[in-house]
Amino acid sequence: MRRWLQQATGGLPRQFWFLWTGTLINRLGSFVIIYLAIYLTQQLDFSQSQAGLVLGAYGVGGAVGTMTGGVLADRWGRRPTLLTAQFGAAALMLGLGFAQGFWQLVAGALLLGLFAEGVRPAFQAMMIDIVPDRDRLRAYSLNYWAINLGFASAAVLAGFAAQFDYLLLFVVDAGTTLITALISLIFLAETRPSGTRGVPRTKGAPGLGTVFRDRVFLIFLGLNFFVVLIIMQHMSTLPIAMSADGLGPATFGWVIAVNGIMIVAGQLFVPKLIGGHDRSRVLALATLIIGVGFGLNAFAGAAALYVLSVVIWTLGEMLQTPSNSALVAELSPAALRGRYQGVNSLSWSAGSALAPIVGGFVQQHLGSTALWLGCAAIGVVVAAGQIFSGPSRERRVTALRAALPATDRLAEPEIAAAGPEAEPVAAPGTRPATTAEEPAVSPAATEQAHPEDVTPPEITLKVPARD
Repeated sequence: MRRWLQQATGGLPRQFWFLWTGTLINRLGSFVIIYLAIYLTQQLDFSQSQAGLVLGAYGVGGAVGTMTGGVLADRWGRRPTLLTAQFGAAALMLGLGFAQGFWQLVAGALLLGLFAEGVRPAFQAMMIDIVPDRDRLRAYSLNYWAINLGFASAAVLAGFAAQFDYLLLFVVDAGTTLITALISLIFLAETRPSGTRGVPRTKGAPGLGTVFRDRVFLIFLGLNFFVVLIIMQHMSTLPIAMSADGLGPATFGWVIAVNGIMIVAGQLFVPKLIGGHDRSRVLALATLIIGVGFGLNAFAGAAALYVLSVVIWTLGEMLQTPSNSALVAELSPAALRGRYQGVNSLSWSAGSALAPIVGGFVQQHLGSTALWLGCAAIGVVVAAGQIFSGPSRERRVTALRAALPATDRLAEPEIAAAGPEAEPVAAPGTRPATTAEEPAVSPAATEQAHPEDVTPPEITLKVPARD
């Protein structure tokens, strides 16, 4: 066990553990969003439509926040974006707890979503900056484990807090967000690669439009979008299907709790399990397992079969999430990491928003059986898409790595203080500086070989097939 623990957690940069600790503390206090609908309808006597509008305002603010946060993380810096978003979210969380009028709550939820979700791109970009490529799969698994541990604990703690006073939910949530912000303020250094800082933006320089013109990346996000559509059915159509089978909310609660228990108990074993395997095949297998798991619901009628379904698709989720995050990191050029992470977060937000709409429509008009078999079919199609699009992603990663060799030799966050000795980041569209030992690959030559797979030669790193 000691050896396994060392393999799972050893050798990661110190700054990663500050990020990890902040994630865990923040998730432990993530009360408000879980219980916001109940608070609005039962405590403030708003209608379901009004509650939906407030929650929708949070979603709109979150979509704007992820894009804005991504741009600011690249242009302003990871640390100032992170601090602004975290301190702002803490203040707005507390303010939302004291808001009473409908439009006050709509405005407060909109701004809270803007700041709370604006943290994500800066956080993810900082993770990529400080964790060497060979360790990113482990780092994302550890972070995913912390998210689920904190979220599972928050759901239980929030239930007790709500029995005393709903305002306590907002106060504790704001307090944990504030603690996370203080950890960022005291312990986190700026990590944006030195060559990308202080460079004035010129006409034609890569920006947000570059991300939306990156066909390889967009195809990958499109595949992920359909995975989100499947997975998020557990929050909307699954409880409806279980209710139709005569299973009450309490049964749904402990059935879905299996998901969190499995992730907390087994996620740290995943990097050892999939390390060294072809990433596209891992993602294809994970998607196939997720589709089969949800497809099994078509034949479920008792709690035991629903539990088996959750066990199966959770295994797929445990394989898919860290692999997906690590690959998104590798496809994100250094100068545009914040923007790429912002667009990635936006795609997940869009999938989460559309999943209950699409799933509810199919369930209402075609029935639950058609819904679950449709999920299985989507899983098969997306798995095939991962296999067929995998080579182009690998060529992209190879081309980006060759364009600026050995630029990601980071072990600690002191890269922000790197002076003239630090390796420069090539200006967009130009040939990077090279050394005699490591000749650069000409962008023109790369484009000639695979014109459909090339973007401006920014930095990212490929996770080796084997350490």
